[in-house]
Amino acid sequence: MPDFSSFAERLGLSFNNLDLLVEALTHRSYLNEHREYAGSHNERLEFLGDAVLELAVTDFLFKKFPATSEGELTSYRAALVNTVSLAATAQALGVNDFLLLSKGESKDTGRAREVIRADALEAIIGAIYLDSGYASAEAFIAKNLYHKIDEVISKRSYQDAKSRFQEIAQEKRNITPNYETLSEVGPDHNKRFTVGVFIADEEIARGEGQSKQEAEQSAAQAALYVSIGLLTL
Repeated sequence: MPDFSSFAERLGLSFNNLDLLVEALTHRSYLNEHREYAGSHNERLEFLGDAVLELAVTDFLFKKFPATSEGELTSYRAALVNTVSLAATAQALGVNDFLLLSKGESKDTGRAREVIRADALEAIIGAIYLDSGYASAEAFIAKNLYHKIDEVISKRSYQDAKSRFQEIAQEKRNITPNYETLSEVGPDHNKRFTVGVFIADEEIARGEGQSKQEAEQSAAQAALYVSIGLLTL
């Protein structure tokens, strides 16, 4: 079992209840493989952390850009809190080293692991909120996410990912990307979609989301990050 107290120190946190941090780092697959484990998986904390994150980032952007329209602020927020951004932040914090995963999940280093990292970061935020309150959670978010806004604006990554990727694909390959739903799992009230974005028959990237539209945007965002080099050949 990893040393979670040392990870809390790495994050600059002092938990009153360290079990909350452990829960935030526990993936559902770990419980499926370790029936003897008495803890819970992180999905409820992720749900809570997502709401805290959205409020904190919304408040930050509202105050930082007093003359910016609601539509632009929404785009800025989406760029700061999308899966790619959160997964990168989690990676920088060393979340990978402390995740409790099944053996199968632990071998995955692709898009699925990216989603797990992003979800774990939201769960950590939820854990901080429960343990120490909103101010502590907001301070953690400020320290690790707010500085990204300058890059978001300079790189125009706040723009609609599908539109941006389509422009690039049409310019470089003279072809429009197409999106294909690869899987659809979960009950009707909590579905998870996986969508692939393709250039002709070539799969460029995949994305996940709770709707097809969200998954398509996630796939387009991933394609922008990993495949611009392919399109310029």
